[in-house]
Amino acid sequence: MRRTSPEVNAGSMADIAFLLLIFFLVTTTIDKDKGIARQLPPENHIGVIYDIKQKNLLSIIVNENNELLVNNEILPITALKDRAISFIDNGGYPKGVEGYCDYCNGDREITSSDNPQKAVIALTPDRLTEYGTYIKVQNEITAAYNTLRDIASKERFNFVFTEIDRAVKEGAYKGDLVKIKEQLKKTRKMYPMIISEAETKKELRL
Repeated sequence: MRRTSPEVNAGSMADIAFLLLIFFLVTTTIDKDKGIARQLPPENHIGVIYDIKQKNLLSIIVNENNELLVNNEILPITALKDRAISFIDNGGYPKGVEGYCDYCNGDREITSSDNPQKAVIALTPDRLTEYGTYIKVQNEITAAYNTLRDIASKERFNFVFTEIDRAVKEGAYKGDLVKIKEQLKKTRKMYPMIISEAETKKELRL
């Protein structure tokens, strides 16, 4: 008598595999990449020249030894935030002149930036600058803008910009969303983050 070997019915295996695939797609979380939020400058069309006064430009050069040269002066990274704040918030335009900054709390030196809307920070890292140093410099610059925005929002709207901005982005803000977004927009306009990353230098020594 001939025996037949038992067979396994594999007809539903494809359905099971398909259901497992759907399950993993639904339950898997995908990490979001995080980076430095920066707004790119507008396209520079041929023949267009952007005229920036030297006093409205804060030059930050980072050499291959991770040393900072800020407007031709050697500066430690720990002092960069305060240096950036004094530059951005200077308010050099005299009172009564168009562009005068009535909310600036700086020294109002005529040799420094005229207005936060005109203050440009030019960052030039060397090709051999360490990535960690570059990030530290970016963080200090960002901290300078956030500090000024916190002060401005506290004085004008009675809230801390960085806290409310984070709550709005995370969807945790419980108040009038339309109103708070408009106030955040006005605060950013008071201190716009204008950062230019110039072409890197091959030779740079302090």
